[in-house]
Amino acid sequence: MHLLLKTAFALFAGLMMTRAFKYFGFGFSFPDVTAFLIAGVLVGPYMLGRFGAGFSSGEELGAVSILSSLALGFIAFDIGSEFRMAQLKKMGRAATVIGIFQAVTATILVDAALIALSFKLGADRLPLPAAITLGAIASATAPAATLMVVRQFKAKGPVTDLLLPIVALDDAVGLVIFAISIGIAQAMIGGAINFISIIINPLIEIISSVILGAAMGFLLTWLEKFFFSNSNRLSMTIAFVMMTIALASEEFYFGQVRVAFSSLLVCMTLGTVFCNMCEYSEDIMQRSEKWSAPLYAVFFVLSGARLELSVFKYPFVMCTGLVYIVSRCAGKYFGAGFSSSLMKCSENVKKYLGITLFPQAGVALGMVVSAQSLGPEMGGLIRNIILFSVLVYELVGPMLTRVALIKAGEIEPGQPEHINRARFLLIKRHR
Repeated sequence: MHLLLKTAFALFAGLMMTRAFKYFGFGFSFPDVTAFLIAGVLVGPYMLGRFGAGFSSGEELGAVSILSSLALGFIAFDIGSEFRMAQLKKMGRAATVIGIFQAVTATILVDAALIALSFKLGADRLPLPAAITLGAIASATAPAATLMVVRQFKAKGPVTDLLLPIVALDDAVGLVIFAISIGIAQAMIGGAINFISIIINPLIEIISSVILGAAMGFLLTWLEKFFFSNSNRLSMTIAFVMMTIALASEEFYFGQVRVAFSSLLVCMTLGTVFCNMCEYSEDIMQRSEKWSAPLYAVFFVLSGARLELSVFKYPFVMCTGLVYIVSRCAGKYFGAGFSSSLMKCSENVKKYLGITLFPQAGVALGMVVSAQSLGPEMGGLIRNIILFSVLVYELVGPMLTRVALIKAGEIEPGQPEHINRARFLLIKRHR
């Protein structure tokens, strides 16, 4: 009950922060994601948590981590539901080419920048295996913040149509790049390359994730036919997303071969199959969006509370983190711009798509956990650099995404609350 009270307080703080941003935003409409993250920092262990008014430790945040896992699963399910066959036929080829190219370009530029920094500072301060691993982590993009900005401001247009499938594809591309890079890093430390861990295991993870998500999607679509109330269908959908998240957390070993699942890929595939096969999916997804809104708010507040402000104590980490951030942003921007030119996309896509791919969080932090296999010292260095970059990306990324979509003409500059309030008053007047 103590943790429940703190979680409720965190949600309340996040909602009040959105109001504060509205009234003290100096004419600029900040994304709700940014407000939730800053509220999370305030109720986290480094601020109010020190005085017992928020989460006082990482252990308390870990105790409510199931809410974050649940929210991330629903976010992936929502992204998957955007991939209707008509849209995939229209945008699928361009999204695939741009998604792969921008991820690889970000990895190459970060690798080049950090390897050059390693030679300048010395391998004892920034080891080459750490630089290569950080380059792989640079490929990942945060789907949660991107989706929230798109949904909040009702973004529509060519950039948005490409953005969501690219963010979804990013998870699979990032898994492959990371597995290859960390395999090379481990070989540099131990002197041997493990073909199974570099090639076989990541491919199995991607394939098994797609198979599990598709199977759950087919089963959910079949079961929905037995219900005649959309409320009951929504309850069935929520139950299936929860079951899918739980199943995706399992892993099995057959010798050196590991059969594991990416919860993001599994839930995205579930959403894609469901929205293309179930005739009730559109209405159910509209209802699900309203039901999951508080869960998303809690997710971002808890994400803000987990941000490690202690990294500011290490100047070397901050300097390396800035090199990482600048080179990664350059890779995302120029990689997306060049590949969209190859695919003959519109000028707005060439100019602004790369900016919307800057946010980074959950997937990158998951890769950091795997990077601990490089040893406590090197793993700790990678962790601190990524934590610093995530702190910057999470606070600045959503705002840059919104600005890019405004420049692309896919978001109205005014706040959506004004539009919704006007519609409400108009409906009330007619009644």
